Amino acid sequence: MSQSLPDQLRAAVRFLGRVLGDVIRAQDGEAVFNQIEEIRRASVGFHREGTAEAARLMAERLSGLSLSDTVRFVHSFACFLQITNIAEDQIQRRRGRGGDARPDTLAGALRALTADGVAPAAVKALLHQGLIAPVITAHPSEVRRKSVLDRQAAIADELDAFDHAHTDAERAAIERELMREVSIFWRTSLLRSVKPEVGDEIENAVSFFERSFLKALPTLYAHWRELLGEDELPSFLRVGSWVGGDRDGNPYVTAAVMRQALVRQAKAALGMYLDRIHALGAELSISARLTAVTPELQALAAASPDASPHRMEEPYRRALAGIYARLAASHLSLTGEPPPRPPAGPAAAYGSPTELKADLSTVLDSLLAKHGAAFDHGPLPDLIRAVDVFGFHLATLDMRQNSAIHERVVAELLKVAGVCADYAALDEAARCELLQKELGHGRLLRSPFAAYGEETEREYEVLAAAAEAKRRYGPEAICAYIVSNTTSVSDLLEVYLLLKEVGLFMPGDPPAAGVLAEPLFETIEDLRAAPKTMARYLEVPVVRALLALAGRQEVMIGYSDSNKDGSYLTSSWELHKASRTLCAVVGGAGLQLQLFHGRGGAVGRGGGSSFEALLAQPQGTVNGRIRITEQGEVVANKYADPEIARQSLETLTAGVVLASLKKSVEGEVSPPHGKAMDALSRAAMGAYRALVYETPRFVDYFYEATPICEFADLNIGSRPAARSSKRSVQALRAIPWVFSWSQSRAMLPGWYGFGSAVAEAGVSVAALRDMHERWPFFATTLANMEMVLAKADMGIARRYADLVQDRALAEAVFGQIRAEWDRTVEALLAITGQSSLLEKNPDLAAMIRSRLPYIDPLNHLQIELIRRLRAGDDADEVREGIHLTINGIAAGLRNTG
Repeated sequence: MSQSLPDQLRAAVRFLGRVLGDVIRAQDGEAVFNQIEEIRRASVGFHREGTAEAARLMAERLSGLSLSDTVRFVHSFACFLQITNIAEDQIQRRRGRGGDARPDTLAGALRALTADGVAPAAVKALLHQGLIAPVITAHPSEVRRKSVLDRQAAIADELDAFDHAHTDAERAAIERELMREVSIFWRTSLLRSVKPEVGDEIENAVSFFERSFLKALPTLYAHWRELLGEDELPSFLRVGSWVGGDRDGNPYVTAAVMRQALVRQAKAALGMYLDRIHALGAELSISARLTAVTPELQALAAASPDASPHRMEEPYRRALAGIYARLAASHLSLTGEPPPRPPAGPAAAYGSPTELKADLSTVLDSLLAKHGAAFDHGPLPDLIRAVDVFGFHLATLDMRQNSAIHERVVAELLKVAGVCADYAALDEAARCELLQKELGHGRLLRSPFAAYGEETEREYEVLAAAAEAKRRYGPEAICAYIVSNTTSVSDLLEVYLLLKEVGLFMPGDPPAAGVLAEPLFETIEDLRAAPKTMARYLEVPVVRALLALAGRQEVMIGYSDSNKDGSYLTSSWELHKASRTLCAVVGGAGLQLQLFHGRGGAVGRGGGSSFEALLAQPQGTVNGRIRITEQGEVVANKYADPEIARQSLETLTAGVVLASLKKSVEGEVSPPHGKAMDALSRAAMGAYRALVYETPRFVDYFYEATPICEFADLNIGSRPAARSSKRSVQALRAIPWVFSWSQSRAMLPGWYGFGSAVAEAGVSVAALRDMHERWPFFATTLANMEMVLAKADMGIARRYADLVQDRALAEAVFGQIRAEWDRTVEALLAITGQSSLLEKNPDLAAMIRSRLPYIDPLNHLQIELIRRLRAGDDADEVREGIHLTINGIAAGLRNTG
């Protein structure tokens, strides 16, 4: 009988833990190993027994550590938790090798749809008009350095090799290599010594493409072609990026940074193509004396600069040498650098990826025509697919900026041009009238002879860089301009006016735009107003004419700020309702809605299972087209390993297909369920806002009872942690808000308000149980909340509350949190019919429990180190210890920001 998931994980962790223990013994000595091991056993004993004596023993061990011993111990447990993650990923790899038998694969989706009466032809039709796009961001919740990720990848490769070893000799050799890799990892600093710049974030983002996406996507498409029996399967699955284009709140993203991002992306894509073409040239040694070729292939070979007499009778090699030479010229043109391997001779650069794809297709067509279906799969079709997916730009880069900045820039341009002296003073109707008038003619506002403020010049330079990027890298390089804090029609029209200044909006009949403005609705108020805002926007004549050709409008909805604004339950419900209503509004304008989900890693920022979240979407809101942000630590968790990346991408695709085509109406909200959710949402938001926004000095409690100040000093992202220097919940960004509550183990953004909602909304437990059984949205919402509750610990959160100097404030606020926690757990267990959290999900429960003996001591030490720091002990080791605990706790919890 096969092992359970917890048993498999326990075995893998025990094996890697033994290797780490051997490394510690070898490098630090038996005494250090014994000290660490004693604390580990004490913590495991406490979690197993839960007795006062076990708690006393663990506290005694921890309190007996010197400062230097504390730092070393924290480093060891942080490393162990990273190793636990490696082991867990290995279990996921093994499960993924079950192939198409899993339900969260495209084959599994096809089986479910067939059982539901949906024909495979419907799936093919959906994918032919589909777009599925995870979008990589640089949101700062990834605490691991790239060097640490690289070391983890090396250890993971050896662990996987150990899994596949057949003999004792092979296993011994691999274990020696594991010792070497773990030794390097043990001596690799887990902390960045300096704050990363945007250039570092660009490099990190591109590394996921080089490591995983460039390999995984062509392989997936080849599998799907075979599965669907579809030779002409379009490239509906692509990967986007915000890194180098997201300016909202990050003053370091400039025009130069955008150019840097696109150059680095092009270098990654073209570098891979050149390597593959070179390898194909080495492989295709087919002689013209032994076979014929098509006339098109012969012409391609004849145009090659490769004049070597050794290859005169090898037309495929000559053709590929010519393709390589042209692409090498493109590499020089687009990146400013020659390729590492020089071409056979000079050649004209490709004007577009389409030209490269055409030449590669000429080679493939000849092989298929003269040698049959043996060449229908393999490196050449995979390369053609890669060119189709990644082009010369690698990933479509979104631009994003806050609407308030657009307003100021537009106001200055209009004032200097003599069009409007005080644009900011106009009401919304007057603004829209003026903007439409300006979008109706070709006259530009900006003059090269006028002087403008720094903000206006900076924004203009970014837009000019975007226009240049589209000319250099192709139309897919930049397609969308996300407008943060969209509250009105003018917020979107202002963007088109700015795009017009650089030729990315062209007035006419009809007008045209190389980049489309897309609203981002973030707060509860904005989500509620979104349908009316979009209805007014889609009534604007220039907008209707502009969108008629595209046939769709993308709308981004934000999970993070809506949660911080109004509670987890209210945010989830308002997002659900907004999605459904926006679909009706956009559909009513004769367009298709394409939603862009701004999800984070933590449940409080929209995290959780993407597959389950997709199945819980309102019917009609997916329709084969969706974009989803991938943020922080989730990017590495899903995409650092090529095999796990392939599984993650296939799971996303399966979820989209099922959400789009499944006939059952269980995803639709019934009127009674909707009425009940409205009542629950109102009560949850009331309880949440009463605590967070209405409790006097709550912000002081938050700053003292969490490591928010210490987190702000951690070098994990280029973007500032707050929107302003003012200490307030409103000014704080959602990531440090959620991350800090996770570190203190209160996990408040992922559950607070639910208990009060159930107690006050007037909805019976029987009705709630019915909602949980029949409605995927409600079931998924509760499942994600339950996972958060299982990772939280009110005993530890109580100790963080002890850091608050005002004891009356601490008792008052923590008392509310603890009472709400009790209400929430009680309500959840009653609705789900359980006696304990995760009782019906024992595998997840066991996997979380296995981490707690290693996370909890880090929390206890973090509290003591923070107490020392805040008391004035500013020693480097104190700060290092705090930052290491943050790193280790984040690794143990996995989805924390």
